[in-house]
Amino acid sequence: MSIIETDAVLHEAHRDNHTHRDVNGGWLRPAVFGAMDGLVSNLALMTGVAGGAVSQQAVVITGLVGLAAGAFSMAAGEYTSVASQRELVEAELDVERRELRKHPKDEMRELAALYESRGVEPALAQEVARQLSRDPEQALEIHAREELGIDPGDLPSPLVAAVSSFGAFALGALLPVLPYLLGAEELWPAVLLSLAGLFGCGAVVAKVTARSWWFSGARQLLLGGAAAALTYGLGTLFGVAAG
Repeated sequence: MSIIETDAVLHEAHRDNHTHRDVNGGWLRPAVFGAMDGLVSNLALMTGVAGGAVSQQAVVITGLVGLAAGAFSMAAGEYTSVASQRELVEAELDVERRELRKHPKDEMRELAALYESRGVEPALAQEVARQLSRDPEQALEIHAREELGIDPGDLPSPLVAAVSSFGAFALGALLPVLPYLLGAEELWPAVLLSLAGLFGCGAVVAKVTARSWWFSGARQLLLGGAAAALTYGLGTLFGVAAG
């Protein structure tokens, strides 16, 4: 007895069950991980300073300075990294563009050989390569995808990467400072809010992984909590030694 009775049913079943997650993470992954980085680093910084038995004002100033320094550092690093990567890609595209202009037949044979290596019959591979090579820009795009694994029309923007990193890091780093800015005089409200934020970030990360939200959230909570506890212990140790 056939489980799927008609071609129409097969089409519907395939369509409904053949969707995939965005394996690149899209905007969600860098945004969540940027916020998580800011949250963990600033929480650890503030708990370390608080462990040294300093004043409330010193802890707040430390949190604000940590937010600003970390956000600017992330933005500068991300801008430089993405700009360098883009420049490298553009340099390689220029090389490929020159080869297509100087040796079009060799490039066409190279493309045909690539299709043959993937199981396409030689005659068909040559015809496909010939037709695709008619348009120089299309040929460049195909060679870039096949040889370099990139899409020339979808290169990342250094400015967007920098602004996104700055905003995400600053948002995460703000959480440990927020209770103090709202009038808290002790460390524990900042720790509780930060731990809740860590769990939330971990749960959101589950959107781009195969893990359950509670596992991902609990894992990030434990890792961030351990970092905060360790720096608090170090701050206490250094404070005792200095005293």
